[in-house]
Amino acid sequence: MAVSRRGPSALLTRQGLIRFGLYAVGLVPAVATFVMGATNRLGADPVNSFERTLGLWALRFLILSLCVTPLRERTGVNLLRYRRVLGLLAFWYALFHLSAYVGLDQGFDLPVLLADVTRRPFIILGMVAFTILVVLAATSNAWSIRRLGRRWRSVHRWVYLAALCAAIHFILSFKVIRAETLVYALIVVGLLAYRLLPAALRRPRVA
Repeated sequence: MAVSRRGPSALLTRQGLIRFGLYAVGLVPAVATFVMGATNRLGADPVNSFERTLGLWALRFLILSLCVTPLRERTGVNLLRYRRVLGLLAFWYALFHLSAYVGLDQGFDLPVLLADVTRRPFIILGMVAFTILVVLAATSNAWSIRRLGRRWRSVHRWVYLAALCAAIHFILSFKVIRAETLVYALIVVGLLAYRLLPAALRRPRVA
């Protein structure tokens, strides 16, 4: 019988390639949206469409990152090593979304931006979500994990508040309630409810 020569370094290389592939695939919607905007294919209000699409993908990746633990506990599929990639993609899309709002939508008009951030509830919620994502992205590295120790998990539990604020931000960004926005909000609420279940009920069913 041949002996496998794949050691830890080979495994790390394979996981690194998978992570790189996830980043590449994850950024495809951003590139596609930019190309559509550059070629005038985003409809009658391209800036709004561009901004909303980027924000929606931020929420989607945030939700996907929150699905990793329930997926492992209920099905045994372990994607924990890739959760950081999903979280960072959520951060980058949130940054793209904010940049589009600041630069394209408001034209870097500081007084208008300050008025929005202090007076418009859905903008405030969006900024709260983004601020949390900044903290989480900044501490998503081995050095921060070692430095924060047990506090690291407590810090990263704020991701649930970020997702909740982002979902409400998405709902309020439209003048009328839409079914799509409610679906995303219900998913976030469901994930939060699952996280709040007693440990005994969340015990993995699949080894």
